[in-house]
Amino acid sequence: MTASSSVDTRAVGVAGSVAELQHAVAAWRAARATVALVPTMGALHAGHLALVARAKALAPRVVASIFVNPTQFGPNEDLSRYPRDIDGDRRKLATAGCDLAFIPAVAEMYPEGAVARVDPGSLGTILEGEFRPGHFSGVATIVAKLLRQAAPDVAVFGEKDFQQLLVIRRVVRDLDIPVRIEAVPTVRESDGLALSSRNAYLSADERARAPLLHRTLRDVARDFAGGDAAAPDRGIAALLAGGFAKVDYLAVRDAETLEPPRPGRPARVLAAAWLGRTRLIDNVALAP
Repeated sequence: MTASSSVDTRAVGVAGSVAELQHAVAAWRAARATVALVPTMGALHAGHLALVARAKALAPRVVASIFVNPTQFGPNEDLSRYPRDIDGDRRKLATAGCDLAFIPAVAEMYPEGAVARVDPGSLGTILEGEFRPGHFSGVATIVAKLLRQAAPDVAVFGEKDFQQLLVIRRVVRDLDIPVRIEAVPTVRESDGLALSSRNAYLSADERARAPLLHRTLRDVARDFAGGDAAAPDRGIAALLAGGFAKVDYLAVRDAETLEPPRPGRPARVLAAAWLGRTRLIDNVALAP
């Protein structure tokens, strides 16, 4: 580690326990500072740092959590191989101006005997929820815990995980959690690929094919908005012809409920598709 990186790392306070997190937040509250929370699973990239930047614009104090949440991974998913880089993440957070990194152990977030879970209802069983049963219960549970632990004024999430964003908004509303949820548009590579920690899994050939997902969603959004109801089916065919191994779903849905779209309502095209062993998700808005 270089001297400069050591200074950067030390510039970010670290809390490893809920008690340490709450002690820091209480001190900020005593100074009448508002607080923003950016929940992450680490392996930070420019998309995460855009969330931190938005949080800094909304509140003078920012906490970023780094926790690979086991309850949102299924038995055959990539928990063990999910990328981790705590030292690099801390340096990036320092550069972004984050005040505190909350980096708890699994036993801190799920003590022995903890069995209660948050059920987000039907919104968590469609699209992603159909292909990843229990995923959104894990997401809803860990986010509800983080919001209660940090008690922020605002929490910032990206639109790339659009269904997750809607689930979190539903949980906050239904459980009367006093926090504002702020959404940040998806950050993309120059060729349109949505930034994701899982992009590191892609081979060179897969990385070259990956931008087809975003291009296809844009085409589907344009054609569906123009009255072409068959656009999603053509989009699936285009992805398969372009080298994607499988398409879990590609659908146009209401942008607030994920129900089938209705005239005059905002809508989104959402998709999940596989390149080799890597599952990519993305979404785009339909033009109003």
